[in-house]
Amino acid sequence: MNFADLFRVTMPETVLEVAALLVLVVDLTALRNAAQKTRLTVAALLGAVGCLAALVTVLNTGGASLSFNGDLLLAVGGTAAVAQVAILALTALTLLLTVGMDFTRHGGEYTAVVLMAAAGGMLVSAAQDLLVIFIGLELLSLGLYILTAFAKTSGKSSEAAIKYYLFGGMSAAFLLFGFSYLYGIAGSTNLQQIIQATSGFGAYHTAPLLYAALVMVAAGLGFKVAAVPFHLWAPDAYEGAPAPAAAFIASVSKVASFALLISIGTAAWNLLGGVQGMTCPALAGMPAPQTLRYLGFRSVWMLILVTMAVASMVLGNLAALAQTSVRRLLAYSAIAHAGYMLLGLAYYSQTRTSADAILYYIITYGLTTIGAFGAVAVVEQATGGDSMDCFAGLHKRNPLLAGVLLVLFLSLAGIPPLVGFWAKFNLFAAVLSVGAGKTAFGLVALAIAMSAVSLYYYLQVLKRAYVLKPVDETPVKAHPLTTLVLLAITLSVVLLGCFPALLQGWIASF
Repeated sequence: MNFADLFRVTMPETVLEVAALLVLVVDLTALRNAAQKTRLTVAALLGAVGCLAALVTVLNTGGASLSFNGDLLLAVGGTAAVAQVAILALTALTLLLTVGMDFTRHGGEYTAVVLMAAAGGMLVSAAQDLLVIFIGLELLSLGLYILTAFAKTSGKSSEAAIKYYLFGGMSAAFLLFGFSYLYGIAGSTNLQQIIQATSGFGAYHTAPLLYAALVMVAAGLGFKVAAVPFHLWAPDAYEGAPAPAAAFIASVSKVASFALLISIGTAAWNLLGGVQGMTCPALAGMPAPQTLRYLGFRSVWMLILVTMAVASMVLGNLAALAQTSVRRLLAYSAIAHAGYMLLGLAYYSQTRTSADAILYYIITYGLTTIGAFGAVAVVEQATGGDSMDCFAGLHKRNPLLAGVLLVLFLSLAGIPPLVGFWAKFNLFAAVLSVGAGKTAFGLVALAIAMSAVSLYYYLQVLKRAYVLKPVDETPVKAHPLTTLVLLAITLSVVLLGCFPALLQGWIASF
């Protein structure tokens, strides 16, 4: 590795950092005396242009991945490139939704933090080394903590940021403990070296340490994706953070985290043929009752993921039924969706079928969630709240916004022919193609049943928007750019639902 290779591979992240610096310079010099909304608008547009420039570099980055002493540090292409493109596109959308909002007087700083957090997410997506993974996760997480607290006049924002930060610190500690144990077993921080160290018979003697490491790593990464039982921060953060920041947390951070989990899933699959269910040669001459079997990396990792998936699907959907705040409803919905994706990770295949299905799911979910939070932000700005009653009679106050909400919520529920249906269909089909037994069938049946439950609470919001009469018939107005972004997201959800092969073919092309 030399600095030229490092600069080439990290060019997209470098572009985002330069864009963040440029936004700060412009905001604090040329726009220092401009109106608050003007400063936020210019900063958001500059940030979106920076995302577009970084997107071009991702698509044009050629050559080999970045390695050090033969160990892979950062991957180029494949699922990493798909996740990075998605992160940049979703970041640009969240920045565009901030135009016209007034939750902060520091538009330049807000946009810069968003861009730096996105750079951290891109590092996580491509990382193949424990140290790089941790650096990327912390860069992403620190940005999210700051974004959650950006509504300085809101007590809920400050409370949510403190809770998010405290839980995040605990999760980072668990993650570091798990990483240190993996390093102790393998003598390396590289994922491939860890695979080799845990795939041989010699790993039998360190099996308890390996299992403890996997549990702690799962705890740390489970926090990032808001999986049960590491989800307690999510409802408060989604409710208290500014709406664009909540959309960023719900979409970009999940894309990065699940891209990392896909990398770990690929590593775990490679162990299946070498270690799972094998006996230790040192015990070969002992009587059968005393012969112990090495469960292997993948067996324990699968068990952990299945446990978190089931708990997230059940608790997320059932808890959402009791919510009166639409933001908290979306938070528990996000927990449930994380459960569906964890189920796909648990039943991972050697081919790219599972990876493509998970990427398809998280990209479409992120796109839909950003639109949902954008619609909620418009209603919240007009009514002063996000309770379900604030949506009463929305079809009369803003028919276009009500239509956007209808399409996006039905897509989140998985109703055909919207893209959310195909996301779930592909994911559940991938699970059944890998696990053909009764267990896999039962888990998929549970996921489908929980999806039916989710339809009920989504319809509760739509019922108020289309059936109930408005208490106040004052029109709900949105910024023209916000309206255009929401319409673009809605049309994308419909188009990708009617032609699912468009996104599937694009993902498969990497």
